[in-house]
Amino acid sequence: MADTATAPTAFKILIAGGFGVGKTTLVSSVSEIMPLRTDEILTDASAHTDSTHGIEDKNTTTVAMDFGRITLPGDIVLYLFGTPGQERFYFAWDELALGALGAVVLTDTRRLADCFPALDYFERTGTPLVVAVNIFEDAQPYGVEAVRRALDLEPDVPIVLCDARRRDSSKDVLIELIRHVLARRSAGVAAP
Repeated sequence: MADTATAPTAFKILIAGGFGVGKTTLVSSVSEIMPLRTDEILTDASAHTDSTHGIEDKNTTTVAMDFGRITLPGDIVLYLFGTPGQERFYFAWDELALGALGAVVLTDTRRLADCFPALDYFERTGTPLVVAVNIFEDAQPYGVEAVRRALDLEPDVPIVLCDARRRDSSKDVLIELIRHVLARRSAGVAAP
């Protein structure tokens, strides 16, 4: 008797953004497996490169990538790759982006300009993206349209407010990315 079970459909998703915006936290909060983390302790040697202004309690940084996995309804498996946020690690983005379905650009409104390199990268490569505004307790709250104007985003780029510490919130961000990718495909926008 033939096995009629089908394999899950798997997709690669990038989680990108500036230094200290919560990429590792998002991957960790939503992953159904123990996430792979490549964090290293911040040292005095990196103090001139890694500004912790606004995130003074941060004491580690991702030096290669984070990795996690989540299964969504319909046997959809998302493999999550968190990118490093500092400029000196941008060389890794090309390798991490190979075969990616789309990207989440995580932002912090206290340091909004830090997400521009990620936005520029994914816009240049034509990778579908959503912007996730990680809401920090001490951050000035801004509405979606204010963030859209500040980032000069096209009207079709989804913006989602989230709390990267909460599994349900992080999951909603990923679902919004899948919806966006499907909408682009149904509109005939070619994948990269």
